[in-house]
Amino acid sequence: METTDILIVGTGAAGLFNALQLPEHYQILLITKEDADKADSFLAQGGMCMLLNDDDYDSYFEDTMKAGHYENNKQSVDIMIRSSQKIAQELVDYGVDFERDAEGNFVFTREGAHSENRILFHEDLTGQEITSKLLARARERSNITIREHTTLVDILCDENNVCHGGVVREADGTLHAIRSRAVVLATGGLGGLFRFSTNFRHIAGDALAIAMRHNIEVEHINYIQIHPTTLYTTKPGRSFLISESVRGEGAYLYNKDGKRFVNELLPRDVVSQEICKQMKLDGRPYVELSVTHLDPEFIKKRFPNIYKQCLAEGYDMTKEPIPVTPGQHYFMGGIKVDSDSKTSMDGLYAVGETSCNGVHGKNRLASNSLLESLVFAERAADHIAAHVSDDQPLPKDEITFNAADYADIDEKNRAAILEEIKRKDEAFYEQWLHYDS
Repeated sequence: METTDILIVGTGAAGLFNALQLPEHYQILLITKEDADKADSFLAQGGMCMLLNDDDYDSYFEDTMKAGHYENNKQSVDIMIRSSQKIAQELVDYGVDFERDAEGNFVFTREGAHSENRILFHEDLTGQEITSKLLARARERSNITIREHTTLVDILCDENNVCHGGVVREADGTLHAIRSRAVVLATGGLGGLFRFSTNFRHIAGDALAIAMRHNIEVEHINYIQIHPTTLYTTKPGRSFLISESVRGEGAYLYNKDGKRFVNELLPRDVVSQEICKQMKLDGRPYVELSVTHLDPEFIKKRFPNIYKQCLAEGYDMTKEPIPVTPGQHYFMGGIKVDSDSKTSMDGLYAVGETSCNGVHGKNRLASNSLLESLVFAERAADHIAAHVSDDQPLPKDEITFNAADYADIDEKNRAAILEEIKRKDEAFYEQWLHYDS
């Protein structure tokens, strides 16, 4: 029987930060179903919000609530905002390089539905900058083991509804159990269920399906954000995101006649619906995003990765508009957790996009995702440190399970989640998920 003190599932920003914030006397096993850097956190382009000062609090709070249609958990929003400066400093201490001016002060940008420039960034690769630095620090820790190509297929729980480990599938298909004192789910969202998504294809709601099987509370499974601007292509695979910060820096959205049809800085759900209406009116599967009225050198410096990707697709965005279309981007629902990221099952925590603590409400405000993930991953670590003892030896008796039960588990997970989304919101299902995959 394999044992570890803490089993963390997922190597995105939330899982890595949770591991790093845990005391080093714990033995920690981090598992991920792909390479460690194939987490959606690496793909985040825009940035991470930070409270500017005390005078910014009411504005930031209102921006978050308004974007979320006032369905947000106010306590969670308050915790996130008030923790943001501390989190930013901790990231800097881990080696994260946010944009600074000549005097060394943070430079802030703005995105849709923000009333102030309060977003920290690193070029247009902020998620990669943060998550790669966290991964590097985790690999330096002797108490942290990272195991790639290892998929959680189930959790282990006792007759008292206490989680004490998981069942995992190795790359060769073999199954075995891992006993632990606590389990932290950080498996990301569910973009792999969608034909058009900015997410990695293997991130498909695994932990959500496991929670549903064990009657662990889930919340707002139909609260799924469609991002207004992904680069339109007929090629298969993950959709390339055109960051909202492009519109935040002044990009325009045009219809087929070259006319603007929407305020580009409205919340994402509003802009997405307006684009869908315009595509129907225009009779084509995209609209156009233009930065040709902006300084070309600024665009190349501010968005080097986006500029490079568009060139690879045949578009010089400094000289011509690029075709964009909405695509699934973020999951606001998930496994229901409290302010310490505890689920309804003792010993089981959920952090990041896997979880739902109510911060985002019905629609996420731009660049709140990285911040929210880190704030509540740290709170989970603090709770584990205060409540999970490692001074008692873990039992090493073998746990038996029926391998046949997991033969088609990926398809069963997918079907269960899709069925529940349809039950909750048939209109959304018909618009975005009713297709032959």
